[in-house]
Amino acid sequence: MSPNTRTHLIQALLFIATVITTTMAGAEWMFGNVFSFVSTFIHFLVEKTSGASVPETGKPMGWAEFFMGFQFSIPFLAILTIHEFGHYFTAKAHQVKVTLPYYIPLWFGISQSIGTMGAFIRITSVVKSRLKFFDIGIAGPLAGFVAALAVLTYGFTHLPPAEYIFSIHPEYARYGLSYPQFVYENSAGNIVLGDNLLFWFFKNFVADPARMPHAYEIIHYPLLFAGYLALFFTSLNLIPIGQLDGGHILYGMIGKKKFDVVAPALYIVFVFYAGLGMFKAEEFAISSDSVFYEHLLSLVIYIYFLYICLRRISENTSNALMVSLMIVVGQFGLSFLRPEWEGYSGFLPFIFILGRFLGIRHPETEDNQPIGTARIILGIFALIVFIISFSPKPFIVL
Repeated sequence: MSPNTRTHLIQALLFIATVITTTMAGAEWMFGNVFSFVSTFIHFLVEKTSGASVPETGKPMGWAEFFMGFQFSIPFLAILTIHEFGHYFTAKAHQVKVTLPYYIPLWFGISQSIGTMGAFIRITSVVKSRLKFFDIGIAGPLAGFVAALAVLTYGFTHLPPAEYIFSIHPEYARYGLSYPQFVYENSAGNIVLGDNLLFWFFKNFVADPARMPHAYEIIHYPLLFAGYLALFFTSLNLIPIGQLDGGHILYGMIGKKKFDVVAPALYIVFVFYAGLGMFKAEEFAISSDSVFYEHLLSLVIYIYFLYICLRRISENTSNALMVSLMIVVGQFGLSFLRPEWEGYSGFLPFIFILGRFLGIRHPETEDNQPIGTARIILGIFALIVFIISFSPKPFIVL
């Protein structure tokens, strides 16, 4: 078997695995349950050994629910694939060697996931100009954004009747369409999708109000959830830092010298926002000695985490410690003045990946000629796409 054939086989197997895992994940979100092979086996043994039938509400999900999950996996993977092939075909047009997409399946089996960590293509030759980096970087998110718009438009204009939610939550049916007044008295554990400007527009100006689901139930609507996730990942990719798509775009627009100033500054702002509100002065002031030391230990671990993330921001590693301390002091100060202002700590794992693996800066190119007015305008449009797709708090667990 030739190396190319082996690579293509791996890519095909990864894609098939990702179709399976995203379909399972879609069913899990739709039905609020988790596929569990252990649970399935136990129920099978109970039925076969005792002859007793398991109540429908106690049975694990099966093939019927799995096939329903295609309503999520097909649109979600279609958007992801269009994004990656936007990069692929643009790279080919610029005669840059590139691989077909590698899909990354991810399924936990014990808690809900989205079934994948995304996909990526590998550029296997040197990209020699700012213009090529710009074109390759911007093609993916813009192509994926158009596909996401199509999915969201269809999803919001073809919402099922409001009674659809009773097929997911049969226990709501006894309350009729007034169920929110009765079933959300204790809302702990519910997941709410945080608004971005585009999703807010669709909810308020495109959807039929009579069919629009409650905020707690949108995750059970596969097209809406797939479209929302597509916007979320598009916005993350468009953050203008390092070798993210947004980093390629900004590098193409302003060049290496300015990028090495702007990107680290934006990264620090991102870090500051993510950790804002995690630690507050009053928590230390009013706590007992034991709780105080627990808070202090957590704060030391947090500072070390920031230091690890920021070590590559400068050749002098002591600068990373200084910036980490400045961030923490600033967060304490702002939390003291405006205690209601809080960031989103869910971004911290992504911040770690950026700081330690993807990098904050961008590799230099041989050809640093400006990219021209038309591409600058396209880059500004990509910035607008980022703004309307970005949610400051994308997933809120009540």
